[in-house]
Amino acid sequence: MHRFIRVLTTLTCLVACSNGAMDECTDDSNRPQRCMPEFVNAAFNVTVVATNTCGSPPEEYCVQTGVTGVTKSCHICDARDPRQHHSAVYLTDYNNQADTTWWQSQTMLAGIQYPNSINLTLHLGKSFDITYVRLKFHTSRPESFAIYKRTREDGPWQPYQYYSGSCDKTYQKQNRGFIRTGEDEQQALCTDEFSDISPLTGGNVAFSTLEGRPSAYNFDSSPVLQEWVTATDIRVTLNRLNTFGDEVFNDPKVLKSYYYAISDFAVGGRCKCNGHASDCVKNSQSRLVCRCKHNTEGDDCGVCKPFYNDRPWRRATALNANECLPCSCNGKTSECYFDSELYRATGHGGHCRNCADNTDGPNCERCLDNYYRDNTNRCQPCSCSPVGSVSASVCSASRGWWETSAIAASPDTTASLKPAAGRVLAVPLAARRSVMCSQGAASARTTWRASAVTGWYEGRAETAHGLKSLGYLHSRPEAFSHVAPT
Repeated sequence: MHRFIRVLTTLTCLVACSNGAMDECTDDSNRPQRCMPEFVNAAFNVTVVATNTCGSPPEEYCVQTGVTGVTKSCHICDARDPRQHHSAVYLTDYNNQADTTWWQSQTMLAGIQYPNSINLTLHLGKSFDITYVRLKFHTSRPESFAIYKRTREDGPWQPYQYYSGSCDKTYQKQNRGFIRTGEDEQQALCTDEFSDISPLTGGNVAFSTLEGRPSAYNFDSSPVLQEWVTATDIRVTLNRLNTFGDEVFNDPKVLKSYYYAISDFAVGGRCKCNGHASDCVKNSQSRLVCRCKHNTEGDDCGVCKPFYNDRPWRRATALNANECLPCSCNGKTSECYFDSELYRATGHGGHCRNCADNTDGPNCERCLDNYYRDNTNRCQPCSCSPVGSVSASVCSASRGWWETSAIAASPDTTASLKPAAGRVLAVPLAARRSVMCSQGAASARTTWRASAVTGWYEGRAETAHGLKSLGYLHSRPEAFSHVAPT
């Protein structure tokens, strides 16, 4: 009992310390902050599925007094009679001390004893962050029972805690073992602390999910414990009844006095929203889901909303709301995805897709291949002649020039550059590596001259269609000493 009080005191402190600022997902300055749904008994009025219940057919049971030779008080369990049934609905209803109700199994006379076990399964309907599981027994506490949980509804059952007066024999676990720093913090422990046959009624068992876990004081930084406290289902498996040993005489009255009975099954915790919601609601399919904030979505706010993928999704912590941030796409699209390589390289992971207006790039920041940005900041087609082009997809983003090389080399160590319907210009071989060609209109120039682009030289020629720019080439200035129109 003292241990139970200590556990409840600790849990009450945790709940009280978590209230207040946890109600809202933004602070007084409208900045995102961690938020959580209220702390509740997640089992309250939730149906428990029991694999065994007394009353079908009606049967007699007797109250254990613990005194040999004293006439036992016996009663009838009848599932058809509302005054005499003890169904599983009484496990999670309102627990009124003045009018106790309880679930009850069949008796030992019907074969209820090890190795035959009984399962009580609680389906929460959604994942919860579990703080404790508490059972209040109407009879003496079992000699051996276990608590299991599932992290997802279709997942495997994982042991949470074992209680047994014979840990090694029944569960192959060390009695009152403990977890050292660095060991597996998701392992279930076993203790004989609650396995006494006394008290004969009203005994409590409280399991705290984080007690004895070394990383509990650094919970925000422990994904292992975050998963450990997550549960969508809780199961209690009753393995072995506690007895005084008198069942060996097979006296029916004695056998009828041994059975399982539980008056309250409580699960303390919060609807799991990963710090991104302050409440949970029923959706259109009547399923419990988080009302997500911080640009997150999903039953547990476990993913970022579309277009909010600039950094990876994370749980909110006491120090950082870790809200999802929008992608930067320059207004050219509303679609993006998280690119882990881009995030590692730049610190921003939003990779835009389906960019509009002939744009491309992770942020729709550049023009598509074969397009250039004009003086109105729009991406226009380059409209260059493919004749002599080195690349069909590389175009200057600022001027619309295509890479090209000389068409032919002359015996006098010059190369010819000839745009469509234009005049031929002789270019020294020493300079022909970086010649550029375009079809844009230009001023009346017929020789190469320095352009505004440092290190580039521009050649222009008169064509049948007017003045045309022959393009740019890049080399040492002295390479142009013999350039002349032909």
